Amino acid sequence: MDRIRARLKGESASLFTKVGRVVVLAAAYFLLCAFVYQTVAPGRKIAFPRDHFSHPDFKTEWWYYTGHLQAENGEAYGYQVTFFRYGLRDRQPRDAENPPLFTDLYLAHFALSDKRRKSFRFYERANRGYGGKAGAETDRYLVWNEDWKVEGKGDAHWIRAGHPDTRLTLELRPLKPPVLHGRTGFSQKGEGEGNASYYYSLTRLATSGELAIGGKRLKVRGVSWMDHEFSSNQLAENQVGWDWFSLQLDDQTEVMLYQLRRSDGAVDPYSSGTIVAQNGSSRHLTHGDFRVEALERWKSPKSGAVYPMKWKVTIPSESIEMTVTPFFPAQELETRKSTQVTYWEGAASVTGRRGQTALSGLAYVEMTGYAGKLKI
Repeated sequence: MDRIRARLKGESASLFTKVGRVVVLAAAYFLLCAFVYQTVAPGRKIAFPRDHFSHPDFKTEWWYYTGHLQAENGEAYGYQVTFFRYGLRDRQPRDAENPPLFTDLYLAHFALSDKRRKSFRFYERANRGYGGKAGAETDRYLVWNEDWKVEGKGDAHWIRAGHPDTRLTLELRPLKPPVLHGRTGFSQKGEGEGNASYYYSLTRLATSGELAIGGKRLKVRGVSWMDHEFSSNQLAENQVGWDWFSLQLDDQTEVMLYQLRRSDGAVDPYSSGTIVAQNGSSRHLTHGDFRVEALERWKSPKSGAVYPMKWKVTIPSESIEMTVTPFFPAQELETRKSTQVTYWEGAASVTGRRGQTALSGLAYVEMTGYAGKLKI
């Protein structure tokens, strides 16, 4: 019996030693791979033009442009041009002698909504960040994906995106200063440290340029909206997606709202918004300051997702009641070749009242998480 105990003790010690080696090796590998992206926290000072540039120490980042264009021949369009950066440094070993070929993925979306014909065109790009094919500069405002790009030149932003049969070239000039959402640009999205982003918008940009479509080259003019967010983690485990609204009203005010949706169907209390006055001053809106009620639904024949498709928006403190109505339902993006997220992003109109005064305007709406839980 003593011999058996001694043998078992020896085998246990040997097994413990083997397990210990595995743990040590795993820890060593982790240390090699242990790049940690920065956590979004209160107190960062958002500054321009610096914060238009790329922030590679945060895992995810996007530059979002949406707008409404009127062509010289009377046609009307909505557009979306978006550039995404997704960091991979936390998945790659640290090796000074043999650094990885690329540390970021770059993705881009371009969509055009023909309001009169109710037709929707969508194109996408995906590239690794090496060989000059795609990238985002840290010392100037330049983000590109092949021949698509957004670039800052003085106060103006220049956008170029397209496809052989649909190309858009725009110059955008801000009519108001940047608006910092949340607490001076710190936008908390959920319970706990780091579930947040740094988030600001240019809520009204005078826009002009050219749209080449269907063999025609059209001069276009209109108004645009720009969003820029960067973070390392936004959504909590119980959050499945969001409904986001940018409203540009004809009285020269703007409203941004987002509702974060939980897996149980409830609206998360970290939902919030911002209202922007004619002079560019802004006020933060908490979840309790506004209400968004879905009035209609639409089922996508492509994805099968069921989306809200008309909304009543109420902001009691501003005596505002508005109805937001998409120009047509079929403005869904299935991005299998880039972000691999199916979402709805489309042009809409606004009607309503501020007290006894009639309101009207234009909007863009984004809805995520209806075709499956969003993971970012």
